Amino acid sequence: MPHTATLKAPVLASLIVLAAGSAHAEMSPQDLARLGKDLTPVGAETAGNKDGSIPAWTGGLTKPPAGHDPAKGFVDPFAADQPLYVITGANADQYKDKLAPGQIALLKRYPTYKMKVYPTRRSAALPQKEYDVIKAEAGAAKLAEGGNGVQNISATAVPFPMPKAGVEPIWNHIMHYRGGTYQRYGTEFPVHTNGNFTPLRRTEWYARASELGNPEPNRLSYYLNLVTAPSSIAGEAILSHDPLDQVKESRLAWTYNPGQRRVLRAPSVSYDSPGTGTDGLRTMDDYDGFNGAPDRFDWKLVGKKEMIIPYNNYKLTDKGLKYGSIIKEGHVDQDLVRYELHRVWVVQATVKSGFRHLYAKRDFFIDEDSWIIAHKDQYDGRGELWRVHEFFLIQDYDQVMPHYAGNVQYDLQARRYLVHQLTNEEKPTKYGMNYELSRFSPDSLRRISN
Repeated sequence: MPHTATLKAPVLASLIVLAAGSAHAEMSPQDLARLGKDLTPVGAETAGNKDGSIPAWTGGLTKPPAGHDPAKGFVDPFAADQPLYVITGANADQYKDKLAPGQIALLKRYPTYKMKVYPTRRSAALPQKEYDVIKAEAGAAKLAEGGNGVQNISATAVPFPMPKAGVEPIWNHIMHYRGGTYQRYGTEFPVHTNGNFTPLRRTEWYARASELGNPEPNRLSYYLNLVTAPSSIAGEAILSHDPLDQVKESRLAWTYNPGQRRVLRAPSVSYDSPGTGTDGLRTMDDYDGFNGAPDRFDWKLVGKKEMIIPYNNYKLTDKGLKYGSIIKEGHVDQDLVRYELHRVWVVQATVKSGFRHLYAKRDFFIDEDSWIIAHKDQYDGRGELWRVHEFFLIQDYDQVMPHYAGNVQYDLQARRYLVHQLTNEEKPTKYGMNYELSRFSPDSLRRISN
């Protein structure tokens, strides 16, 4: 399939099907030369679409607008934009070729659910140093056996700018640039059918292994998570070390339970184990769209399509907003969500024969400009659409990286939803932390919990 191929039919009418285990042809010098020219430095199509509804990429948003104060949330650089049209359950069929099945299901189920579609702004950008590393390492990047890892790289955020196998866009998402190191304060809360919720607050520490002075061999990232509220589970903590090549070594994880005062190895912090404090509304590998080993699924690259996805959701970062004004019965306040037309990579995952997972099938829609998952539909063992996951993308112009203003997963069967990573009532995230490797040792679980 040419890099510029676009799906015009329903989402899953495949033009191409490539399994994760397919042989990966390393990028040629001619391929690499396209980065920064007809392809953006991360591999997206630089040009806009034929009718101009998707503009050309011209470098993205790399500087804060006037008046930006991180303590108040992001200033919306596109605040003057007006919606081009609004999609509701009544007119959803008119736009079905630009929507995922999960979006249509939400529009049909909830009369108050709507999608306000704005002009497309291709704001995604990374620091130049990240572009340099991508170009330096992408030519040698190679899938590990079965697609279960990435070899021949050290620090790139996009190992596969021109994906040829279904799992490659997933690795691009897993490895996308998050600012190197951070300490983040966020919330996650399951919402009841009547709209009531209790915030679960977390402090998270993250480091890309290449940002540490002395990372262990075969490491992609380190992650530490401490629950600070509600009091019933405050003090619970999780630590994980994720490898680059998961054929050589699987994820290492530990948990700390304040009641037992014990640090335990935790192989269950992966796959479809339920997330802490989520009322079973997400799995461990739902976090951040997808994380961990991809080995339980066969991955197929369906192709690329134009799709209406959440984008430039600066309204949702306003520190003046309280969570109670965002969370509504049935769904979040859709007046706060901005949608735009963008090109996405479509990847379909189905459980391998002989393996098990709560989700028998998962469809991922990955933004071409950022390699971040923008939308995800997940199906149960009967083939029924079960959970619909939306991600509210923004460009963090302070750190020069695409990011989320939050995300929400709707459970169509339970008629509930789970909100994650909102920061409106939290302290600002701290980036550029000077972490030592000891910050991510099992002993640190006790220290941060006491």
